[in-house]
Amino acid sequence: MPVRAEPTDKAEIVTQLIFGDCYTILLTQGNWRQVCIAADQYIGWIDFKQHLPVTADYFAAWQAQDHPRTLDIVQMVSDTSTRIPVSLGSRLPFFDGMTLRLGEQQLFYNGAATNPTNGSAERRAALLVKMGQMFLKSPYLWGGKTLFGIDCSGLMQQLYGLIGVQLPRDARQQIDHGRPVHFVSQTQPGDLAFFDNAEGNIVHVGMLIEDQQILHASGEVRIDPLDHNGIFNRSRQKYSHKLRLIKRILPD
Repeated sequence: MPVRAEPTDKAEIVTQLIFGDCYTILLTQGNWRQVCIAADQYIGWIDFKQHLPVTADYFAAWQAQDHPRTLDIVQMVSDTSTRIPVSLGSRLPFFDGMTLRLGEQQLFYNGAATNPTNGSAERRAALLVKMGQMFLKSPYLWGGKTLFGIDCSGLMQQLYGLIGVQLPRDARQQIDHGRPVHFVSQTQPGDLAFFDNAEGNIVHVGMLIEDQQILHASGEVRIDPLDHNGIFNRSRQKYSHKLRLIKRILPD
C-alpha cells in the first residue's frame, strides 16, 4: 500500500505499508487518512479505501510482541473465501506455525517463516546476507519496501526486520544506530555503510557482505565493491557514492 507525502494520488510515495503492518490514524482529510506507522513512527497519507480497522485490543497485542516474517519470495495467506498474496519480509501477526490473525480474520499460511529472535549474531548475519541476495535485481523505487520495488533504506529496514531488529525508515535516521567501524578492512557481514552528498547529507545506505562488497539499491538491488572512498561501480568504472561512516548493528 503506498503511503504518500500529501493527501493526493499525485504525491510522491514516501514509504509503503505491507501485509501485517499496523498504524494509527492522525487526521482525516476527504478520502485520505494521515497515518503513523506503528513499527517506525513514519507519517504519511493513505487512501481510505485501503484502510482496514482493527480493535484496540488487537493493536495493543500486536505492539506487545514481534511477529514472524515470510521467507518466501511470494506466498499466499488464505481462508475458505480469501486469498491474499504476501511478499518476502511481510509480518505474519500472531503466527503459530499454521494460522495467523489479521484483525478478526483467521488465515492460513503454509510457507517458510522466521523466528526473528532466534540464533547467534553469526547466524543472524548469515540470514541477512542470504535474504539480501534474494532481493538482487529488484528495481529501485523511491519509498518502496518489496521485491517489486525498493529503495536503499527500505531494503535495510526489511532485511533487519527479518532478524527482529527494527530500524528507522530513512538512511539519515538509521545512521544513529549501532557502533562505528573505523576501517573498511574491519567490516563484517551485516554492517551498514552510509554515504553523503556534497552538502554532507546522508543520502544512501547499504549492507556489507563478504570480501568488502556491499549490497545496496541503486537503480536496482546490486552488489558492488566498497573501499575507503566509497562504492565503485564496475559497469560505469567510477565511484557512485562517497563513504561517510560504517556502523555495526549486530553484537560482536
